[in-house]
Amino acid sequence: MSFFQSEAFTFILLPVLIFFARICDVTLGTIRIIFVSRGLKYLAPVIGFVEILIWLVAIGKIMQNLGSVVCYVAYAGGFAAGNYMGILIEEKLAVGTFIIRIITKKDASELISALNADGYGATSIPGQGNEGRVHIIYTVIRRVDLKYVIDIIRRFNPKAFYSIEDVRFVREGIFPFRKSFYPKASLDLFKIFRKGK
Repeated sequence: MSFFQSEAFTFILLPVLIFFARICDVTLGTIRIIFVSRGLKYLAPVIGFVEILIWLVAIGKIMQNLGSVVCYVAYAGGFAAGNYMGILIEEKLAVGTFIIRIITKKDASELISALNADGYGATSIPGQGNEGRVHIIYTVIRRVDLKYVIDIIRRFNPKAFYSIEDVRFVREGIFPFRKSFYPKASLDLFKIFRKGK
């Protein structure tokens, strides 16, 4: 009897392989869907090709072992873990653009100056709220800069109301120059595995 027909392979190694294959293909699928929603039309098909290739291998092994409950559990567990990993990786990549809408009763000139000084464009318009006059500020930022911009808002207008929305496409915006924007995002990806350090 060969190793591939042994109980050790069928009940231990094969489920582990199916589990990790499923993690890979679902992680890629989650990232692909996010890239499609962000309009990255050249990257999404490549990810989709690899995703389906891995899925075919995993489902092929399941079909060859229809009587193995352990393989079913590994397949389902890999699906769940893959969704989680896909979301984690997408957060670390921080691909895309956001529009932040800030509404404040306080004078917004310091906040606008701080955003402009850091290279962010800001458009301000007067408005009327339930409790009187307000300032409405719009700024479009790269997703990787979100935490930094929120820190600026909290520093200058800690009680300001703000909302954040995805933007599919931006043209002619004012953004801080980031020489190593994409490489930095790629390197940050590996930090998810080193949280304790």
